[in-house]
Amino acid sequence: MCSYPKRGSKKNPLTSKEKENNHLISSIRVRVEHAIGGIKRFRSVTDVFRNRRGILDDLFMELASGLWNYHISYRY
Repeated sequence: MCSYPKRGSKKNPLTSKEKENNHLISSIRVRVEHAIGGIKRFRSVTDVFRNRRGILDDLFMELASGLWNYHISYRY
């Protein structure tokens, strides 16, 4: 399985296996994009943060990811 979907054309249409593979890739990509969008709701990750210690960027991303995972796990 490759990470990019296969493209078909008029002369070379996709086979059913390639269509199934594209569907699998797109379903994974949608979940990843929704997770990134949820993390970006925490504005500390998207806004410019001028810090003097480089470790705080990773810490903000780690905290935002953890908060988003917590939100997802207790959503229902």
